Amino acid sequence: MGKSKKIKKLKKKLLKLRKEIKGKSGPLISPLAPKGGFPDLPEINGAEFAAVEAGVRYSGRKDIMLAKLAPGTAIAGVFTRSATRAAPVLDCEAKLGGDSGAGAAIIVNSGNANAFTGTNGKKSVEAITGAVSSVLGIPQTRIFSASTGVIGEPLPHERIVNKLQELKAALSAASIQSAAQAIMTTDTFAKGSFTEVDAEGPIRIVGIAKGSGMIAPDMATMLVYIFTDAQISQTLLQQMLSDLTRKTFNCITVDSDTSTSDTLILAATQKSSAPEITDIDSAAGSAFYDALHKVMLDLAHQVVRDGEGATKFVEVRVAGAETEADAHKIAMAIANSPLVKTAIAGEDPNWGRVVMAVGKSGAKADRDKLSIRFGDILVAENGWVSPDYREEDAAEHMKGQNLLIAVDMGLGSAESTAWTCDLTNRYIEINADYRS
Repeated sequence: MGKSKKIKKLKKKLLKLRKEIKGKSGPLISPLAPKGGFPDLPEINGAEFAAVEAGVRYSGRKDIMLAKLAPGTAIAGVFTRSATRAAPVLDCEAKLGGDSGAGAAIIVNSGNANAFTGTNGKKSVEAITGAVSSVLGIPQTRIFSASTGVIGEPLPHERIVNKLQELKAALSAASIQSAAQAIMTTDTFAKGSFTEVDAEGPIRIVGIAKGSGMIAPDMATMLVYIFTDAQISQTLLQQMLSDLTRKTFNCITVDSDTSTSDTLILAATQKSSAPEITDIDSAAGSAFYDALHKVMLDLAHQVVRDGEGATKFVEVRVAGAETEADAHKIAMAIANSPLVKTAIAGEDPNWGRVVMAVGKSGAKADRDKLSIRFGDILVAENGWVSPDYREEDAAEHMKGQNLLIAVDMGLGSAESTAWTCDLTNRYIEINADYRS
């Protein structure tokens, strides 16, 4: 046997062994996962959920979820701005703002993104949404779909269509956790959040999300579904969602890569006993806005905490910038820097890499007015290392799981915060093997 054939044979054996080890050891759970596991989410009147196994790509796990929403439900959405948006994204964008009289439904599959699949992608979306429409008796214009997983492979949509009767039979207001599990890809834990607000009556908000890699803002590089029983118009709901996305999902990053398939849908079933919210500046509108912000920020943080291979959750806080846009640029430049992120993984307080990231951001900066802190430790000020700085103190801070990098530009009053994670060997392992 020639040398090249021996090498190929050995590579096949190694790949097989790695798959066997991975299968026996099971998924690795992020060390940053919520300690209490998936939260006990309350039911939302007017929303039902189901999840089943269809074998779209994965075997032995649920990979399709269906949400059925009551007549009158208002739907708001935010989507990826990628120039290579997937067919389901384009379809959802076209359907926003439609008549809510007949209710709505959301159908999601994991394992295959139905992205970069040409006209086949559109045909798959039409086949799936048409079949859901027929099974549930809801107009096709109110069926919202999403797909997440491998890009560039035709979606075997018949496997999804064949499971719709089973999904319909399993619909339950109590099955949202199963829905959260079904939309996972490389996630190591299902993500859920909820809150309740008193706005002259109780209003509930619950949300689920998936996201672990290919996470960068614009919009959020993930799938997020939030449900509330609030009485609120589609226009006002969309206004709140768009504004809060800017403050939450557009301020997180794992690897600076924006997905083709990002979808964030917010559904309001109108079933709460609280009066209708008609003004964002009213007491009820403000309370609901703050509660929605809380759920969205929690889900955004969970996505970062499940960043592929993550061992550190990092808050990057920028203050003293001349404009909010500059503050955001600087925060994201630091949060996205591979050099900063690998230093964090190595627990190395290499503040010079933060200086580098500030300088490359394109935002206005003055070296001699810049100050940097790691946690409460003043590292640098006035364009130079602080005279009281001790590297061993900063190194101790870097050993924690929750880290803070704070930068003051000394130029104005604008500020912005971003959230990220470290970059480890595990990230490379996950993405090198993603299609294997």
